[in-house]
Amino acid sequence: MKTIAFHLNCLCQGGAERVVSNLANEFAAQGYGVFVATEWQEENEFPLDERVKRVHVGLRPGDEKKNRVVQFLLRVKYLREFLKRERPDVLVPFAQRANYRALMASKGTGVPVIVCVRTDPIGHYDAFSDKVQIRWLFPRAAGAVFQTEQQRAFFKPYLQDHSTIILNPVNPRYFGVARPEKRDKSVVHHARLVDFKNQPLLCRAFVRVHEKHPDYVLKIYGPDSFDGTKEILERIIAENHAEEWILLMGGCDTLERELPKGAVYAFTSDWEGLPNSLLEAMALGMPIVATDCPCGGPAEVIRDGENGLLIPIKNEDALTDALNRLIENEDFAERLGREARRIQEIASGEAVFARWRDYLSGMTRRDA
Repeated sequence: MKTIAFHLNCLCQGGAERVVSNLANEFAAQGYGVFVATEWQEENEFPLDERVKRVHVGLRPGDEKKNRVVQFLLRVKYLREFLKRERPDVLVPFAQRANYRALMASKGTGVPVIVCVRTDPIGHYDAFSDKVQIRWLFPRAAGAVFQTEQQRAFFKPYLQDHSTIILNPVNPRYFGVARPEKRDKSVVHHARLVDFKNQPLLCRAFVRVHEKHPDYVLKIYGPDSFDGTKEILERIIAENHAEEWILLMGGCDTLERELPKGAVYAFTSDWEGLPNSLLEAMALGMPIVATDCPCGGPAEVIRDGENGLLIPIKNEDALTDALNRLIENEDFAERLGREARRIQEIASGEAVFARWRDYLSGMTRRDA
């Protein structure tokens, strides 16, 4: 394998986009020819190494006036033109629609496609239209990369048989951060404020924790997604007169310094792919309470009672009890944190890149 092409919508600030930019830059640094084929470009995007070739395969001027079916077919056509022109050794699409486009565009080109599933298949790959496209298109895939075993189990054996599971790489700034001599009396959380991350559950549970531990505060770091979640949190804070001890901190550029100050880290999502925020907290050596959410991201990396605590989703009682347990047993909490740090062994940029390189090289040899 000498050249690799990634395909996704854009390189805006999201989990899949961060992974693609990191992988593209590392492959380029290792001497591979790398293309990133995107549908559009936004102002705030992850940077690409100058050796990576960015290619536009989205709609062209005038196409926006055409109907949706024509636009979809044009997107496939433009991606196909790119594949026939550049002939990469492998095409790696990220996310649902990109997977479908890539499998349609590659037919007859000889370019193998490795599909990537980045979210919970239930709710994202189980609509009638998805079932039709999966049955029609996914048998063409040369392989597949999943983030969790639960994701892989959703699909038919023909896709599972030549697939692999690869974690997201953790930003290196979260590794090697020294544990503070004494942690603050705080529970911390970082993620954008959005419904499926269920920060209201965390606030309601912490109200009960605060009754038992009135010297503790909750700090929630993260920007507003403008879906109404922030307003729900503000209402919970107001109703409980918690303005002094439930704090919405907003975005933060120094999380690797702020998060380790906390005594406990809480992750409360109802569903996720493989959450970067959880991996980052583990890399920082935080004692963690995490919901065991589909499609199995937390369960992929946390062994309950060994390097963190797993609790059922949407369970306020379980979250309250787990937070209290870690607050009240510092030795146990710190032991979990020390074990959590070992995530570096499998989620460092170097380890993740090696997994991708070896898998793609093996699949292209198999497909040759």
